[in-house]
Amino acid sequence: MKLTVYGAEQKCASCIHLPSAKETMEWLEAAVSRKYPDREIHFRYVDIEAPESDEEKSYAERILDDEFFYPLVVLNGEVIAEGDPRLPQVYQSIEQAQPE
Repeated sequence: MKLTVYGAEQKCASCIHLPSAKETMEWLEAAVSRKYPDREIHFRYVDIEAPESDEEKSYAERILDDEFFYPLVVLNGEVIAEGDPRLPQVYQSIEQAQPE
């Protein structure tokens, strides 16, 4: 399973009082790893100013075009949360997802 968090060093305008996207990824990694210690989940942070793969470029462009808010959380290629992700929603998505 692959969980990717997209974001930028600069916080979005509506995220002033929230952690940065990178801090959000670290928080999600810690929480998810504790809840699902037996699941193989790979975590990745992608800076929207420096995407590498075509998929990353696509999501970065969509964020920059204001289609999504960041941090954007993507599980196995499917958007599961944006802005201020909620753990119950992330957990539910993980439980419903099929391993890659």
